[in-house]
Amino acid sequence: MLHSYQLIMSGKGKEKRNSIRLGLAILACVLTLLWGMANGTAVEIRNTATAQGDDLPAVVTSNSTSFTAAPAQLELIKTADRAAAEPGDTAVYRLILRNVGSSGAENITITDQLPLGVNFLEASVQGVLTQGGQGNPVQLAVTREQRLITFRHGQLPARATLTIVYAALITPDAVRGNGRNVAQESRSNMASYVMAIRPGILADCGTLIGRVFEDRNFDGEQQPGEPGIPGAIVFLNNGNRITTDQQGLFSMANVLAGHHLGTLDLSSIPGYTLAPNHYVLERNSLARWVRLEPGGLARMNFAVMPLPESATTLEP
Repeated sequence: MLHSYQLIMSGKGKEKRNSIRLGLAILACVLTLLWGMANGTAVEIRNTATAQGDDLPAVVTSNSTSFTAAPAQLELIKTADRAAAEPGDTAVYRLILRNVGSSGAENITITDQLPLGVNFLEASVQGVLTQGGQGNPVQLAVTREQRLITFRHGQLPARATLTIVYAALITPDAVRGNGRNVAQESRSNMASYVMAIRPGILADCGTLIGRVFEDRNFDGEQQPGEPGIPGAIVFLNNGNRITTDQQGLFSMANVLAGHHLGTLDLSSIPGYTLAPNHYVLERNSLARWVRLEPGGLARMNFAVMPLPESATTLEP
């Protein structure tokens, strides 16, 4: 493909039209430049031009010129505001992308893989472009796919720095992870930061407690004179079973946080049935649905009453 340009020249009252055609060398130079920079290598660009005109005896070839095009060179650094954290803390992460090359970098895309149990807070994202000692806020396009965060920005000029700051919430699940955060721009090095995760005063497990008792006033609460029922069995939704002690109490530690269902097995306490509750309608059931918070305590109480004597006595 030839790029043709027309140059109109006038002289001595006569208009002359000369056609100047630039050869494929120019297009080849541009393609070589783009390919070389995309592959992160410096390339030498050589360029010549040819011209021909109606009154030129032959094609005229220009001298050759050349220059070296250096690609963008990106360096990425990942830091945080703390070396260790525990569930409930908010950590501030910082991404610093420097272009130390002599050419600008287009279509900046940084991927950031968060550790297990670290929740990204999108509203906290801030971007600053620093060039020539002057920092200016910039808008970033942010997308999230589970724990993979992607930041996009249009262009990073030569000798400029793009700084991205965001916050993340440390959850109890982080105790199970390794705390390692990895980020990279496709043309940069891989940057990582490891934050030590300590259990702290919170844990990712909690404790279920409860009691099975004889409710004589049908209010659902154990009061003096209302004895506990020993040997009662409560089944949990994961299939585990708990048996009450001599006071009718039971507990289970190290239960994963979340929703749990407990069901009283009436066959384990012959002679008793569920006591009606005159105050809380949902307690007129053999099941209890509770939410257990990390490091928390959830209670399941079951009120029962003796069966009428006629129901426990076999007729002759």
